[in-house]
Amino acid sequence: MAQISTQAAASGGGHLDPRFIPRNPGIPLELDWVREVRVNRSAVERRAATLATRRTVKKEWQAAWLLRAVTLMDLTTLSGDDTPGRVRRLCAKARQPVQPDLLEQLGASSLRIRTAAVCVYHAMVPTAVEALAGSGIPVAAVSTGFPAGLSPFAQRLAEIGASVEAGAEEIDIVITRAHVLTGDWQALYDEVRAFREACGDAHIKTILATGELGTLRNVARASLVCMMAGADFIKTSTGKESVNAVLPVGLVMVRAIRDYLERTGHLVGFKPAGGIRTAKDSLVWLSLMKEELGPRWLRPELFRFGASALLTDIERQLEYFATGRYSADYRHPMG
Repeated sequence: MAQISTQAAASGGGHLDPRFIPRNPGIPLELDWVREVRVNRSAVERRAATLATRRTVKKEWQAAWLLRAVTLMDLTTLSGDDTPGRVRRLCAKARQPVQPDLLEQLGASSLRIRTAAVCVYHAMVPTAVEALAGSGIPVAAVSTGFPAGLSPFAQRLAEIGASVEAGAEEIDIVITRAHVLTGDWQALYDEVRAFREACGDAHIKTILATGELGTLRNVARASLVCMMAGADFIKTSTGKESVNAVLPVGLVMVRAIRDYLERTGHLVGFKPAGGIRTAKDSLVWLSLMKEELGPRWLRPELFRFGASALLTDIERQLEYFATGRYSADYRHPMG
């Protein structure tokens, strides 16, 4: 019976006790910094290509990294046919994302494996809050006219307030892409700052919808402005665009996080979302975070996957490690 070694589990599989990470308070908008940003596209693409082609971690270390990936998931359902029953089933999966018998086979029964959050539309926040009561798993609500972000501004602010009042501890907002495409950085800053204030104590993740921003330079600039405005996380995509989380965009965003940290001393998290479906994908993104930002970013306080289908593939890979056989998808229902 294959098992994860104690050392591997400690480095990759456990949900560690949270460390206090101060929120990013933001800074005044520095337009000179934003305007001087440059991105070498060919260099970014070459660097990103090396991440997906190199040899990855193997055997018990891979299993440990995959368990770590599970603890970094915002388990998500954002469909027009969402029902309270589906959300309750998803919350049950968030509490126990990997089957107990499989954890026992892996020698990981003592690890507290659960997802980082459950992400839903506002209408489903009360259901999710009730289903997760006592688990310590926060509810994240998409907001501000998700996914387009084009509803009236007062309505978007009210939507944040309503989700926070309903019990959401994290708010995933969408920015107005036109502010980026027209270079109106003051408008983008003011918008995100207002959203941050409306969130109160709830953490704010700013979705850039990078597939609609045109250039990597725009991605880098938008990342900086959102962080200056006080974003706790910057997030690639809504999952509804034609292009979602891709490595070159991720590399640009995490380097913007690193630049912001070096200049201000403030920590900001990162969330790739959309199109991350396989266990191998998750390992590549974890490698990116560790190499570019360091082990501190391999924690739910600073890194999340926006995920739905990803968990099923990770469970199948873990079962293969434990038994030498792949299981059918239906053995790992999601919701």
